[in-house]
Amino acid sequence: MTGQRALPLPPVPELGPVAGIDEAGRGPLAGPVVAAAVVLDPANTPEGIDDSKRLKQRARESVAAAIRASALHYHVAIVSSDDVDRLNILQATMRAMALAVDGIDATLAEIRIDGNRAPTLTARHERVPVTTWVGGDGRCAAIAAASILAKTTRDALMCDYDARWPEYGFAKHKGYGTAAHLAALREHGPCDIHRISFAPVRAAREGA
Repeated sequence: MTGQRALPLPPVPELGPVAGIDEAGRGPLAGPVVAAAVVLDPANTPEGIDDSKRLKQRARESVAAAIRASALHYHVAIVSSDDVDRLNILQATMRAMALAVDGIDATLAEIRIDGNRAPTLTARHERVPVTTWVGGDGRCAAIAAASILAKTTRDALMCDYDARWPEYGFAKHKGYGTAAHLAALREHGPCDIHRISFAPVRAAREGA
């Protein structure tokens, strides 16, 4: 892929399996938060892995398919908008990340998480060293791969929701607070996947 920078791969042969973790969907007004955990195969790593935000949709989907086909392990976890409202978005994100890691059925040498916060892990991986990487989706291939799986999974879900609630335009904005989405909220009020704990949604429900 022309113009894509090469990302440093985790030193898997020396350390053992390294899982990269990232999420998608913290900011939207609707839909779930999704996290993915990926252990790449250093001998069979797809080309084009990068921060999901840097990839166009078609490239992102192509690389996501290649990651699913070649990764040693991966798992995607989905936490619903109801749980976002119940837990708050930070804790829902931490829960999604913990569930994504828990779905990796392998002995890990290290867990690398995008950002500056790490979730509390379950007993399966609680003794594995965890490092947080600010901007990790642009620095670590395993984290970048996780960002791609999380983003493509969530985008597909939002397109499915668009078929159920076409008046909101979820397929276009994926639940983010665009002008068109806010206008639809004011006109129709929230639907079942809107996050009532988010101020614009709460205001629309209350008719503000």
